[in-house]
Amino acid sequence: MGVTALLLLIVSKLWLQFGNFALLPVQFTITALLKGFAVALTIAIASWVVYRIWSAYRRSANFYLELVLKPLNWADLIWVGLLPGLSEELLFRGVMLPAFGLNLAAVIVSSLCFGVLHLSGTEQWPYVIWATAVGFLLGCSALYTGNLLVPIVAHVITNLFSSYFWKWEHSR
Repeated sequence: MGVTALLLLIVSKLWLQFGNFALLPVQFTITALLKGFAVALTIAIASWVVYRIWSAYRRSANFYLELVLKPLNWADLIWVGLLPGLSEELLFRGVMLPAFGLNLAAVIVSSLCFGVLHLSGTEQWPYVIWATAVGFLLGCSALYTGNLLVPIVAHVITNLFSSYFWKWEHSR
């Protein structure tokens, strides 16, 4: 996870260095934090519903989360929230959206790339579909607000909530 975060950071920095665009701004406001919490709550509710009704997604999510979360201690889950939440948002929303035009097409392309990043095997297509949908929502939140803090907050909180909840469910 740390290596992936570092690689995404390097790709982001290189793309910014050689690209002809500016990083989507990060503006620390109460409104941005609240919007990030609202997006995270939307993702959490949708995830719970999809997990309950779509068995292929449930198997795929359990496989992916077991691979990532099972070896970790409870305290390590903080890194599951922070590292991907920061590095993935920097690349997929902070760099890709402005690089591809900061429009709906850019959101779609970055969402597809975000989904593919979550592919951990040929059986994992339901998780890739879910990650693509989440990427689309995060991209729309960045596009709508013009503030990278909104999807960062949403991503970090979503990862923290889902990893703690999954670990708690599977430790019983």
